[in-house]
Amino acid sequence: MDTGDLQDCIHHRFDQVKLLTTALTHSSYANEQECNDDNERLEFLGDAVLELCISEEGFKRFPEAPEGQLTRIRSQLVKEKSLATLAREMKLNKYILLGKGEELQGGRERDALLADAFEAVLGAVFLDGGFEAAKQTILHVFRDKWPEQAKVPETKDYKSRLQEVSQDRFKDRPIYALVGTSGPEHEKVFDVDATLPTGEVFRGSGSSVKRAEQDSAMRALDYLFDM
Repeated sequence: MDTGDLQDCIHHRFDQVKLLTTALTHSSYANEQECNDDNERLEFLGDAVLELCISEEGFKRFPEAPEGQLTRIRSQLVKEKSLATLAREMKLNKYILLGKGEELQGGRERDALLADAFEAVLGAVFLDGGFEAAKQTILHVFRDKWPEQAKVPETKDYKSRLQEVSQDRFKDRPIYALVGTSGPEHEKVFDVDATLPTGEVFRGSGSSVKRAEQDSAMRALDYLFDM
């Protein structure tokens, strides 16, 4: 398989081309070929590298943005739909090795599969060239995806706003539940789930239950206004 155009697209030339081949190998293909070289482990690695690079770049681009806004920007950039769009722009789908069944079921165009392959390619770049090479690839492919500025939220009371939106759209209100705590007594972190009437669940964290509820409400609002 000739991946020259793909390597040009991601601005990285592989010394170990087998890493790229593995990144493009879906588990369905590996199972058919009775081999263990699928892209799931590379996807795991690429996901971590991507989150770190996007976090660092967002921190530099938006020096006045609070943590919550940086989190929202990162979430928008690295969500499945965004990564699948990038994969299509790179024509990554034409390089992915799929099993016959997955191919027949339209796997080559599935967002989840494309996003996973994209992250696997980043993991392969990291192993082949190190963190700096992976960072340069990420900065290149995301170069025109960043917002011009961090959005100033209309309100900091995300719970009230979510209740208004939920009542308007679903004729019911969200439900909040404390699902866990962690950390020492003087630095506890609380985890709260906000469940919409439609069943979607969004987990938030904070130094108090109230802050965790606000965080989970903010994540739910991000989802609702990006549908």
